[in-house]
Amino acid sequence: MSDHAQGRATPQLIETPEEVEYELRGTEGAVWTGTRLLVGIVGFAFASLAFAYFYLRSSNSEGLWQPHGQSAPTALGAAIFALTVSGSALLFLGNLRRRQGSNIDWLVAGWTVVLLAVLAIGLQIWELTRLSFYPGSSGYASCFIGWVVMNISLLLGSLYWIETLLARSGRLRRAIAEEGVAPARIPAERIYHASAEGCVVFWGFAAFIATLFWVFFYIM
Repeated sequence: MSDHAQGRATPQLIETPEEVEYELRGTEGAVWTGTRLLVGIVGFAFASLAFAYFYLRSSNSEGLWQPHGQSAPTALGAAIFALTVSGSALLFLGNLRRRQGSNIDWLVAGWTVVLLAVLAIGLQIWELTRLSFYPGSSGYASCFIGWVVMNISLLLGSLYWIETLLARSGRLRRAIAEEGVAPARIPAERIYHASAEGCVVFWGFAAFIATLFWVFFYIM
């Protein structure tokens, strides 16, 4: 091999600032769209439960919709509802503070929401041990058990999302400190921002679902 060939440098692919910006905008758009699609997909699942609820309630075949006034524990249901809605509101406020540059408030709000979600899931599971009816004993019982399983899954997904965001926040702060530049100029910060905004939207959806089905199963 000639000396010229040995000394030839390997070509480097360097993206232009315009290309980097294009890719970042594409990623942000994908996160935004993916979050809304996820809300729609989960919404359809709960819509099917709502359809079953109203169909069985309206038909009340042989009086088996809610015999003997079957009902889930109201106090536990109210506590689960309150924890979910409080978590959503707190995360919304924490996100507002994050936008204003207060990452500490975001972290405090986020970890508090994690605690509230764990409590809500724990109460939802414990509620299953306090029921006065068996699964499948009536239309109400069947719909309620379906709601419990779906709500636990929804809360677990919401909990996982916010917990991973909080874990990433620490690494991102260290990267920003090492780079010594404004957060808005770091691509990872912009992607993190899009994911955080999506998480807040999803938690708002979870609060809406909690409110809707709390009325269905504990008030109506």
